[in-house]
Amino acid sequence: MRTEPFVVEGVSVETWSLNEASRRICDEVDSGTSFSVFTLNLDHVVKLRTNPDFRAVYERVRIVLADGFPIVLAGRLQGRRVSRTTGADLIVPLCDEASRRGLPVFLFGSTPSSLAGAERYLTGMLPNLEVAGAHAPDHGFDPLSEGAGKAIEIIRKSGARICFIALGAPKQEIFADRCAREIEGVSFLCIGAGLDFLAGHQKRAPEVFRATGLEWLWRMLLNPGRLARRYAECFTVFPGVLLQSLLRRSV
Repeated sequence: MRTEPFVVEGVSVETWSLNEASRRICDEVDSGTSFSVFTLNLDHVVKLRTNPDFRAVYERVRIVLADGFPIVLAGRLQGRRVSRTTGADLIVPLCDEASRRGLPVFLFGSTPSSLAGAERYLTGMLPNLEVAGAHAPDHGFDPLSEGAGKAIEIIRKSGARICFIALGAPKQEIFADRCAREIEGVSFLCIGAGLDFLAGHQKRAPEVFRATGLEWLWRMLLNPGRLARRYAECFTVFPGVLLQSLLRRSV
């Protein structure tokens, strides 16, 4: 199987493992450029079809990784050797690589208690990791607002080279894109609930659910009122994603 990128919904997706993604992201950071990193899943595919602002930031993103199992399956149907690389799973290996290279990190989003808990977890595991700062925006944060501009100044002045953004889609991707265009020399990674998982404020699906591609089921069982509609919309686009992948493989 091949290892070059594959395409889902017009988006080029890398096949990198967690460790390879960590190395390559840090290589890009060392080059002095600013960029964003997204992790594609079926919910993003739905938003790409319905949200022009979301589509626009995806057209500018530097690196896209395969988050949900359906995206991994789409890559395999296109003949690629690809494994799931979620934002939450990327935090620790990327921080490990950053600590070895002396790249300070910044934690943005979630809540003050989750940020503090995640920082304790990361620095306890990686004593050489430099956390340059952390900031939890107010509820209802607008990534295009003046308040977001003030948050960008906080990140800029921190001296961080890697910023983890935990706001949920599409806010985190829109904010990451804005940051990458307004701050020099920093990478911005969208990680969803990753910091809440590290802090222990949200319980992630057991390994058996993750390994079998059923993490979505675990989440829906915990919060059916909020997630049932979202996953119903994801199921409607799933067959088309698979069909497009089969057609691409046959070309």
